[in-house]
Amino acid sequence: MEQLKLASDTLFILLGAIMILAMHAGFAFLELGTVRKKNQVNALVKILTDFAVSAIAYFFIGYGIAYGVHFFGSAADLAQKSGYDLVKFFFLLTFAAAIPAIVSGGIAERAKFHPQSAATFLLVGLVYPFFEGMMWNNNFHVQDWFKAALGANFHDFAGSVVVHAVGGWIGLAAVLLLGARRGRYNKHGQVSAHPPSSIPFLALGAWILIVGWFGFNVMSAQKLDGISGLVAMNSLMAMAGGTLVAMKLGKDDPGFIHNGPLAGLVAVCAGSDIMHPIGALIVGIIAGALFVWMFTITQNKWKIDDVLGVWPLHGLCGAWGGIAAGIFGLPALGGMGGVTFAAQLVGTLMGIVISFLGGLLVYGLLKKTVGIRLSDEEEFNGADLSIHNITATPERETNW
Repeated sequence: MEQLKLASDTLFILLGAIMILAMHAGFAFLELGTVRKKNQVNALVKILTDFAVSAIAYFFIGYGIAYGVHFFGSAADLAQKSGYDLVKFFFLLTFAAAIPAIVSGGIAERAKFHPQSAATFLLVGLVYPFFEGMMWNNNFHVQDWFKAALGANFHDFAGSVVVHAVGGWIGLAAVLLLGARRGRYNKHGQVSAHPPSSIPFLALGAWILIVGWFGFNVMSAQKLDGISGLVAMNSLMAMAGGTLVAMKLGKDDPGFIHNGPLAGLVAVCAGSDIMHPIGALIVGIIAGALFVWMFTITQNKWKIDDVLGVWPLHGLCGAWGGIAAGIFGLPALGGMGGVTFAAQLVGTLMGIVISFLGGLLVYGLLKKTVGIRLSDEEEFNGADLSIHNITATPERETNW
């Protein structure tokens, strides 16, 4: 029976890893549909390359920092480990690789390719696992301090803060250092629209992410006997709330409608295992509104050219999710308890500070050394031709 349980848990977490791996296709197509046609190939290539770089960085450095586990013994030694121990690395890698996938959407259309790969290595190898290990492995006894000083551990069941807020705030640092796309804002402060190239591809990316998210959330239990229908129900309710409020506030704009469910799902990750479904619905509604409002403000008033809105979507909605777990997770609001507002607030703020400073350090270093931005000519021609020597629609190359 023990062997059967271990095998079942191994299959469970493997299926979760595969579902989250599939979400990276969602990141790719969401970006592809949002950027202009001359940058579509680059969107696809970045996500796949960044995942490969993440795998190397996390295998050799990041996983050891976060969990103190290494795979440097012989194959015979590794074979003695349970399949679960090995597959767990794959599962947690898919979370880690979400960091550069999130950042990619913010810096689209004007970032250099190989410096971004270097940034991915540093972020997944050092910055992300530093915070991940504190919150999910009690490194430096941080969670012990939370419980003693603030009444409960910092609770982040599926990564509203550890994954999404961290990725979003790193993305903000990268966007600020990179600057706006050429022609996005003129010298008088007027905004020039860069409309999405393909709403169908944008919608496809959103749907792939939505479906995969139920692996992201439900399978964060990591053991078959820990699976919770409440997590699935809460994810569903937050998704619905985010969608409908984004539709209303976004005035039926398809870009907002397809990002609304993602906002709700980002926010519900942290407390999806302890909230009541009505609480999750409210969390999703607030997240959808937060995304629409802040995307509009950052793009049009603050002139922050965050192409996919990764800071409002992941950075702000993720932070809201971390704090919301300390509100709607309380028994007084129908939650299961075991959390405090103070612990959730402080833990969320820690994630924001560490990720934003880490992003400034990584991208600032690369900006000073190798540069992180395409030249004006390269940006005008598009990343597809300038970097990859081909376009997504190569009629010009074939019709001669």
